[in-house]
Amino acid sequence: MDFRFSEQEEAFQKQVDDFLERELPADWTQSNLYWPGGYGAVPDFEIIDPAVEKFRRRLAEKGWLTISWPREYGGGGKSNIEQAIFRERMSYHRAPAADIGALISGPTILHFGSEGMKKEWLPRIARAEIRFWLAYSEPDAGSDLSAIRTRGIEDGDDLIINGQKIWGSGAHVSDYAWMIVRTDMSAKPHKDISLIIVDNKSRGITMQPLVNICGFHSFNQVFFEDVRVPKKNIVGEVNGGWYYVMLALDFERLVVAIGAFRRTFEELVKYSRETQRSGAPLSDDPVIRDKLADIAIKIDVAYMFFWQTAWMLDHGLVPNIEASVLKLFTTELSRDLAYTGMEIMGPYAQLERDSIHAPLGGRVSNGYLDCISALVGAGTSEIQRNIIAMRGLGLPWKF
Repeated sequence: MDFRFSEQEEAFQKQVDDFLERELPADWTQSNLYWPGGYGAVPDFEIIDPAVEKFRRRLAEKGWLTISWPREYGGGGKSNIEQAIFRERMSYHRAPAADIGALISGPTILHFGSEGMKKEWLPRIARAEIRFWLAYSEPDAGSDLSAIRTRGIEDGDDLIINGQKIWGSGAHVSDYAWMIVRTDMSAKPHKDISLIIVDNKSRGITMQPLVNICGFHSFNQVFFEDVRVPKKNIVGEVNGGWYYVMLALDFERLVVAIGAFRRTFEELVKYSRETQRSGAPLSDDPVIRDKLADIAIKIDVAYMFFWQTAWMLDHGLVPNIEASVLKLFTTELSRDLAYTGMEIMGPYAQLERDSIHAPLGGRVSNGYLDCISALVGAGTSEIQRNIIAMRGLGLPWKF
């Protein structure tokens, strides 16, 4: 398909670029170690940076954190293509963007929340006043979220929550957990889970840091002991959470840092042209040229999938299968890009960010470690292939 922009969309793209050039902290793009697709070096997941918070508030003032939301809930009222343009330019500059609330929680509330819940939560998310973290995975429940053991027992107007969550990205710098709990132990699987918003300040919550392989405190394990949460914080219907989370996962899979792939690829090309080996630029080596050409083709394919999903949303279509295709393709591209960077740079690629000799500030070394997380978060590659096979190709779910 031809996804060329209209004059209005091109003007918006330029507006975003001009804003980023003006508002981003100095040297942000070059010093940021974020690897496209990864979860291990996302600045928002480790600390609260005053400069980042100021930048996010500026985005909120322009309505750009929630570009495609209705204006009555604090959104920008723009198209999904314009939202995709914004995300592409933001990720190209490795800019700190919207958090889980704007990207996942808010859209789910828009679809399934009551009018009261929409009015309570959506404007606060749009104004960048609150942060969310995903409380899905547990020590024995990751790819199979239906195996969660954390329970929510009704007690008057509250739920009493007991259990444990793990891999809570940015939980320690967030305000609320976007959480699934088992609320009916007698019901059939998938019909016994509720989705609820839990205040991090609630009594009975204990967090322990998990420092990832890149050396960042991005993850946490979180314990809940008799945590009391008002039932009005349940999203949609009690025991309907499984279906809401499946949609929320589609939203998460659509959040692709597509521009960061192109930016990182451009940096690898520049490095290959400027670095000499045996008296000639690396870019003259046909093996390296072939590797870079392969990545260039894959990035163009990824962009086509990316624009396709935005186009579908603007035409009232649900990109359920396409979300898995996009997620699968881009996260495996994250791995391929990292491996290619390591092969091009050779031993220098192993140098970490604290070495003055590390190419690209150690970003490739970091990306090599971080890219594995891209293949796991929001559903493993195997899960995505199953979804594509069953929902897209109509293959049986039992073999």
